Amino acid sequence: MIAAAIAAGGLASAMARFEQSAQRTARAPLDNLEAEMVERIEAKASVSANIAVLRTADDMAGALLDLLV
Repeated sequence: MIAAAIAAGGLASAMARFEQSAQRTARAPLDNLEAEMVERIEAKASVSANIAVLRTADDMAGALLDLLV
């Protein structure tokens, strides 16, 4: 399904954003800490949203298979 592929891409992107923010904070803990926290909160929300899309796509595929059987 296209939705699952898009959600998987969004999930990978959000995880990469979170990791990059954590690395920046590790290199310079007091530089722009507020912005990095906001970035990580946004990345976490994006991960949650993309996981919800993946679950919904899986449920829809299961329902479609149930109809066909």
